[in-house]
Amino acid sequence: MKIIDLLFGRPLATYEDRAEKIGASRGIPIFGLDALSSAAYGPEAALTLLIPLGMAGVHYVMPITVAILALLTILYFSYRQTIAAYPNGGGSYTVASENLGAVPGLLAGSALMVDYILEVAVGISAGVGALVSALPKLQPHTLSLCLGILVILTLMNLRGARAAGAAFMAPTYLFIVCMLGVIGWGVVKVIASGGHPHAVVAPPQLGHATEVLSLWLLLKAFSSGCTAMTGVEAVSNGVGAFKEPHEKSAQLTLTIIIALLGILLLGIAFLVPAYHIAATDPSGSGYQSVLSQLIAAISGRGVFYYVSIASILLVLALSANTGFADFPRLCHNIARDRYLPFAFTLRGRRLVYSGGVYVLAFFVALLLIIFRGVTDRLIPLFAIGAFLAFTLSQAGMVQHWRRTRGKGWQFSLALNGVGAIATGITVCVVLVTKFTSGAWMTALLIPLIILMMLGVHHHYRWVGRQVAAKGALDTSKLSEPIVVLPIPGWNRVTAKALRFALSLSKEVYCIHVKTEEGEQDLNALWQKNVATPLQQAGLPEAKLIQIESPTRRIIGPILDQILQTEQENPDRQLIVLLPELVENRWYFYVLHNQRAAALKTLLYLRGTQRIIVANVPWYLEPSANGTPSTESK
Repeated sequence: MKIIDLLFGRPLATYEDRAEKIGASRGIPIFGLDALSSAAYGPEAALTLLIPLGMAGVHYVMPITVAILALLTILYFSYRQTIAAYPNGGGSYTVASENLGAVPGLLAGSALMVDYILEVAVGISAGVGALVSALPKLQPHTLSLCLGILVILTLMNLRGARAAGAAFMAPTYLFIVCMLGVIGWGVVKVIASGGHPHAVVAPPQLGHATEVLSLWLLLKAFSSGCTAMTGVEAVSNGVGAFKEPHEKSAQLTLTIIIALLGILLLGIAFLVPAYHIAATDPSGSGYQSVLSQLIAAISGRGVFYYVSIASILLVLALSANTGFADFPRLCHNIARDRYLPFAFTLRGRRLVYSGGVYVLAFFVALLLIIFRGVTDRLIPLFAIGAFLAFTLSQAGMVQHWRRTRGKGWQFSLALNGVGAIATGITVCVVLVTKFTSGAWMTALLIPLIILMMLGVHHHYRWVGRQVAAKGALDTSKLSEPIVVLPIPGWNRVTAKALRFALSLSKEVYCIHVKTEEGEQDLNALWQKNVATPLQQAGLPEAKLIQIESPTRRIIGPILDQILQTEQENPDRQLIVLLPELVENRWYFYVLHNQRAAALKTLLYLRGTQRIIVANVPWYLEPSANGTPSTESK
């Protein structure tokens, strides 16, 4: 088996696409991991902002969570409507583009692109944060662990959606069982103790309050806690990945994901104040995640604790798969409308939009390196893109119902309208409260991405106008081309290229550059091996042009001669043939000069429509010891 097949799997044919479709059981790991795993860092993000209140701040996590769950419920019903209305994939970009116009669509698309990049970075860094909580000795290696997980996730996603879903099923369901077990166990202990349970392992003590409660502080905590809702739109973006009927499978998957997320968030919000658990400084030496403290307080640091922490680590790290599943699809949709490079529309060996996977991995690696893999530094940038996309999607659905007016459209319009207003207010809250903490970068980045996409679209339109056919084939002024052949000397490679040149035209110019004094004059050799045989065969002569180059420049004189020939023949086309050696091993290429490639590049830059460049390859045969032999074809 080849190494590439071992890493990425065997290539899949296009007709095998149906077999790659997934059901709800695999849809949860692929599209729900980000939403589910946000239960591990969403509440902690809110509690981190409440640290200045001391232990009193813990009691505000429940009302903040209730507000988040109310917003989550609105989004759930809104996205069910979106899935039903767009069964082939109703992502925010598609909905906004079709109903609000190109610019709002690009705004939604750029917001989602930023969201997915941050989603992957936050997921990986949060997973490593959970590991560091259990094994503090690993804290100095945080960045290395983050980058290692990113490489693994990239390779897994290049193997295809179905393979990735199968690989993620076990850790996903282990996480769900462990978290539901912890919450159930903790609730029972709270009830049995009359609301004052005993912690098996006491959580760290917080210091005294350094601030008083303010509306501003609560809004900041709410905006950080809203990261628990990121990933909710993932199912609606990937409806096309589900088995038939697409919309039913997607709606079932969305329902399960939202129900589980609601239980997890509510359970954590109930247990945290009961066990007097607060967030600790994520950059401090004694950092422990909220879930680490909660599990230890309920069950102790036994086998269950380490199994649960391992499942949290895996799910947090693998939650990045949601971004890997949706980012390439989003880029494909935008590129299909010619706002991103065409390469994003191409599927790789495993029917995955590989270009999107590679770009996502690059930007996530860049973010992790800049922020040293610390989750808390990334969270302020996180929620704006997600909620901006939520808002535009809901606003687009309002316009959709106004336009289509299907059965029950009034209720659907009202539901999406409420969703648009609620998420729009949340965008403003998050932007204002997190602006100085780094949200300004997201607010600046999204317009820059839009300008880039508009530039791409303008270029494609310009290219389209340039290459558009203008009527039937023009048959006037057809004439035989002039062939120009740069040659290093007389050898078998030159002979093959010259034979091909003579088959194309009766007017062939061979250019040879002399760089050293005393170099053998090619004229005599040319007369013997080329001119005489052509005369005897009654064929047109191939003209030899020798150029002296005292400064040892080769490419420049050849280029000048070609351009001069073009100017002297304004009504003729030129074919420039470039002989090249083709090695049987890639590493042998460093042993040869790359003048043909350089000359071709310069001709593309300085040439015109009348110059055509073609390669004439000479394939070197391998010898017994692996080095090129003298036998070639």
